[in-house]
Amino acid sequence: MTLNTTISSSVKPVVSLETRIGSLTLKNPVLTASGTFGYGEELAQFVDLSQIGAIIGKTVTRAPRAGNPPPRTCETASGMLNAIGLQNVGIDRYIQEKLPYLRALETPVIVNVAGETIEDFAELTRQIGEQPNVAAIELNISCPNVAHGLDYATDPHQAEAVLKAARRVTNLPLIAKLSPNVTDISVIARAVEAGGADALSAVNTFVGMAIDIRTRRPRLSNGTGGMSGPAVKPLALRAVYRCAQAVKIPVIGIGGITTGNDAIEFLLAGASAMQVGTATFTQPNAAARIVDEIATYLEENHCSSVQEIIGALRM
Repeated sequence: MTLNTTISSSVKPVVSLETRIGSLTLKNPVLTASGTFGYGEELAQFVDLSQIGAIIGKTVTRAPRAGNPPPRTCETASGMLNAIGLQNVGIDRYIQEKLPYLRALETPVIVNVAGETIEDFAELTRQIGEQPNVAAIELNISCPNVAHGLDYATDPHQAEAVLKAARRVTNLPLIAKLSPNVTDISVIARAVEAGGADALSAVNTFVGMAIDIRTRRPRLSNGTGGMSGPAVKPLALRAVYRCAQAVKIPVIGIGGITTGNDAIEFLLAGASAMQVGTATFTQPNAAARIVDEIATYLEENHCSSVQEIIGALRM
């Protein structure tokens, strides 16, 4: 009897990292952020893709895009600015050339799409929704670096209309990616929920600017760009908290997550999952490392499941 007790107590407790995004169940809450992970295959030599909860690749548009002219990235204090302009191969080549690799993976694939019109969003959603082994669709209604890119994320009526149009053409889980560049993000959060979103991502990048004092010109050809990295984490964290208080659908946190502790903050604020973006540029396996660090935190704090800390902030 004594021997059995000793053996049992030495068994390491199993911590569940499983989380749900609408009807989609993920093995852990760590996803890659669109625009920072290529199409997925480019990073496969640096990180075990099977360790990540889901892969979100570059935004896909109906027609191929060359993006903005360089320079289109620059470093800032504790972060970076980018104005890539949604460079991508377009929906047809994406389906033919990129998606076959992704859907052969064990890790779920979430496809991020962006349209110039509501009809664009609906058509992209329809085409992606017809492809096998796609787990969900993230609607990028909030890119700050293209003409009209923020229109759908700053107007609640437009945001709701995009989600309604996309909802009509697919049964896949729909995730609305929101902008922080609004007065009250909770208004937009409620609008996309009303439109049929299964979840929302908060937040896309913050519009910012950097100036070269020698040339007296902007450091980005676009003039302004999207600010990301550790510097924006407190702002993104507040946005996630506001969204989680405003809606019943799951919230996916984005913004300056570089460590497991950062991820835990987002979970406590109400996020059911999070996306790792800028950290990938300096450490390609950041997302996989953060998965391990979340598990360690849960074990050290005697939690059997990540669900125990989602929204567990004490005010």
